Amino acid sequence: MIERILLADSGNGHSEEMLKALMAIPSMQRASVTVLHVVQPQITAEAMAAKREQGQQLLEAAIQSLHLDSGNVTTILREGNPKDEVCRVADEIDADLVIMGSRGLKRLEAILEDSVSQYVFQASSRPMLFVKDDIYVKQIHRVMVAMDNSDSAKKSLDLATFLLRDVKGGQLLLTHVNPKKERSGVTMHNPEQDPVLAPAVAAAKKWGIAYRCISTSGKPGEEICRLAEEMSVDLLMLGSPDRRPAIGKGLPDLDRLLGGSLSDYVRVYANCPVLLERTVG
Repeated sequence: MIERILLADSGNGHSEEMLKALMAIPSMQRASVTVLHVVQPQITAEAMAAKREQGQQLLEAAIQSLHLDSGNVTTILREGNPKDEVCRVADEIDADLVIMGSRGLKRLEAILEDSVSQYVFQASSRPMLFVKDDIYVKQIHRVMVAMDNSDSAKKSLDLATFLLRDVKGGQLLLTHVNPKKERSGVTMHNPEQDPVLAPAVAAAKKWGIAYRCISTSGKPGEEICRLAEEMSVDLLMLGSPDRRPAIGKGLPDLDRLLGGSLSDYVRVYANCPVLLERTVG
């Protein structure tokens, strides 16, 4: 399901460690990887040449650090605005997953500080894996999927089973937060009877993946982050449908600015890497 990965490498953060953890999973080892570094324009030609040299050195160091098969990895050094170039290269290689570091800025801060990851998240409909600068990347054994009835959540489940079906000791944590109940944190005694989780349970059984169900209530963003921390999740996955038409891609998403986006809340506050599966519409 993931054949082409784009690692947008700025030289900071834990994105390289995240890629190594991902590539250690048996089902991922045939995937091709493109490592991208973007050099921003400089005032003088000499400064630009120095930046290009630094960028090339960064890419070479990344390849050595990743220990990947040379036949499955490509490096790209681009000049321009990192926000635009990441989106452009993702389209050029038809990336199935984009991995980026993130400072974990809140919604308005991310817009005002010209966050590259926030811009790419808004402009692209490709699945994205965010790795905050202040978290520790672990081997991937415990994957949590936040389920609802959306197509993007179903895609998250498909990807999670793809990752875990050959992972020894792996566990799939299936969660559903009902936002309509008045009381928060009320856990259903028989969560497998939750109709939202039933298809996910069937998928886990089909692939022989150990699983656990949690059906609770409250504000979805807060509950998902709380559960991820309590259960020491290695990777959190949830759907993030793109609600905007193509003409609005370059405009700030008011839902996110005003705090209406579940995916943006989780991206900021979760204490583990977050993979946002995307669907258009």
